Amino acid sequence: MPSPFPFGRVLTPVAIARLVIGWGAVGALAAAGPLLAPPVAGPVLLIVLAVIIAVILLCSFGVVHEAEALARRLGDPYGTLILTLSIVTIEVVLIAAVMLGPGDHTTIARDSVMAVSMIILNLIVGVCLLLGGIRHGDLRANRTGALAYTTLLVVLCTTAFALPAAIGTAGSYSSVQAVTVAVMTVGLYGFFLWRQTGAQAADFQEVAAPAGTDIGAIIGQRTASTGQRTASTEQQTASIEQRPAIGAVITAHRSELLARTALLIVTVLPIVLLSHDLAALLDDGLGRLGAPAALAGVLIAMIVFTPESITAVRAALGGETQRVVNLCHGALVSTVGLTIPTVLVIGLLTGQQVVLAESAANLLLLGITLALTAVTATSPRVTAMHGAAHLMVFGLYVLVLFS
Repeated sequence: MPSPFPFGRVLTPVAIARLVIGWGAVGALAAAGPLLAPPVAGPVLLIVLAVIIAVILLCSFGVVHEAEALARRLGDPYGTLILTLSIVTIEVVLIAAVMLGPGDHTTIARDSVMAVSMIILNLIVGVCLLLGGIRHGDLRANRTGALAYTTLLVVLCTTAFALPAAIGTAGSYSSVQAVTVAVMTVGLYGFFLWRQTGAQAADFQEVAAPAGTDIGAIIGQRTASTGQRTASTEQQTASIEQRPAIGAVITAHRSELLARTALLIVTVLPIVLLSHDLAALLDDGLGRLGAPAALAGVLIAMIVFTPESITAVRAALGGETQRVVNLCHGALVSTVGLTIPTVLVIGLLTGQQVVLAESAANLLLLGITLALTAVTATSPRVTAMHGAAHLMVFGLYVLVLFS
């Protein structure tokens, strides 16, 4: 029988401080609500926005910390899935808050998900491959799992951004089309999760370079530090093979898992409650600056995915290539698979128009991104050059954004 879990290891002073700051900010904004009704004085607007964003980031790091602890306990792909779903839930909530807030936000979902796609697939993946490739030389992900992500992304992104222009009206799906797309998207995403956590779980775990290959020979001739990294990777692979079944892990660590899950939920709630104020103030601030409408989506994506981006970069520096793929590609699959049905349902229930069709320039960049992602996934040797190519595509996206 497992010994009682010391809850002090979960509810640490740092975790308590996050909760106090998060819920304190919620209370302060609720009390100051009438004073923050637009238009707000410029300096006050900047200060309040900075405080809200800082608190959201602080709580987001708390969410990621608990999700990472669950990930280490449960192992991949279950742990990483919890992390990505936690972050994606925050992003979906922020987009929903903007849509349900004041003002016209017909393109916020499109802009946000496109920004997420470019940031994750090009900026974050590019930085991870560049830094990981420079430190470790050749990188190797689980090709089957990486291609599974790519396959879903091609279908989901085409459905979200290209098809509305071809069969919809003014870039939006009709009611019947919206219901059909939402149901099929949820069905495909649900089937993916079922396979990822079941029969194909091994496709999303770290792999070591096979013995006897050219890659193995090259690795064998590298420096002592790289040799240590290869040995470590082989030990990780052996550990994965010896990992107990998920049911046994849950039974043995039920108290810890429940405590961390509860803390994760309580830490997420301030983000959800603050998102409405952030949406209204951000809309006011960008309107005054005359910034591109799509910039709001970019800012939401950057705020939400900052903690996960840091996690992915750390994984790349540690040589955990498949973890980078699970974090980045898995997050985007979850984002498109959950956000698009959510905004379509909100549009149907509120009567709002939801414009999803993208511009020709962004569709071209998305096509290049997906093609580059497929090439990277199928390459026997992934190097820093692949990362540099992804980063250039992100630079082109920024150029298009401000054109």
